[in-house]
Amino acid sequence: MTDHLPLLNRRETVARLLCDRGEMLVVSGLGSATYDVAAAGDDPRNFYLWGAMGGTAAMALGLALAQPERPVLAITGDGDMLMGMGSLATIGARRPANLSVVVLDNEVYGETGAQPTAIAKGVDLVTVARGCGLEAPDDIRDMNGVGTLAERIHRPDGPFLANIKIDTHEYVRVLPARDGAWLRTRFREAVLGVAP
Repeated sequence: MTDHLPLLNRRETVARLLCDRGEMLVVSGLGSATYDVAAAGDDPRNFYLWGAMGGTAAMALGLALAQPERPVLAITGDGDMLMGMGSLATIGARRPANLSVVVLDNEVYGETGAQPTAIAKGVDLVTVARGCGLEAPDDIRDMNGVGTLAERIHRPDGPFLANIKIDTHEYVRVLPARDGAWLRTRFREAVLGVAP
């Protein structure tokens, strides 16, 4: 962990990103990313992934391709993104303009005991994303950068990845619904305007 550099409050960061979200569709990764998205305000246009480690960016890619007129945001942790790193290559190949991937990077697997991720050993997701053809700024380490990112994720000129350096603090868990079938139906109704 790079303790000498500033680390952001995860909860405040996600709340800032989702403030004034408009028609944005959000896919959140398991654990902390989902708790933070729910804490920012439950919304039927949020699709919470429970137990689908490594699948967040791929799920958001499919959604972005299916809904090209709407901004799609994947919010996930570094552990999830590392497990699904191959999806960055597919995102780069398909190039959905409406897709942004935000990685909440604390360099640990927070849900399983805070073991260090490969990021703590020097793997650089920004470099990987750039190598896959995604636009990716340097790591975001301050709220000014988060504010700029909040504006950027509404513009359909991606694909885009932002890696945000966050603290390892454990926040109160805000647990949204865990019923996958119900979440799928609710999301489908919100996106398509039709019940099954």
